[in-house]
Amino acid sequence: MGAGRIGGETLMHSHRVFLDSSFWIAFRDTRQTHHARARDCLSALFQERTHFVSTPLVFAETHATFARSLAVREKVIADFWENPLLHFAEVTDADHRAAIQFLRQHADKSYPFCDAISFVVMRRLGVQRVAAFDDHFRQVGGFEVIG
Repeated sequence: MGAGRIGGETLMHSHRVFLDSSFWIAFRDTRQTHHARARDCLSALFQERTHFVSTPLVFAETHATFARSLAVREKVIADFWENPLLHFAEVTDADHRAAIQFLRQHADKSYPFCDAISFVVMRRLGVQRVAAFDDHFRQVGGFEVIG
């Protein structure tokens, strides 16, 4: 079936959560501090019939983390590309420019480009909730961080 795609329009569903790579890494790596929380969180989100939103950059970051483990790498591919509840948001040229501007305006922080894109895309799509375990989404503010 594969992941759906959304562009500038919002996904018409009241339960949307953006999935950050820090969440997926914790979920797929049993050695991670937040592994059990990620597993429990994902279970609860499935029960809520949540629709997930992410970007190809989040997939790339997550996939790169597990590139040396064939078994986990294949699970990550399935998580992103075979999950009918996950929708990839289109990342536009305007999103790229806004993310670069954001990074320059927050040069005192260590936000990675992937997170800056995520902030911009989430705001454009009106997604308020994010499953994440790093502090960046809390630091930038304006999002409900799950995890």
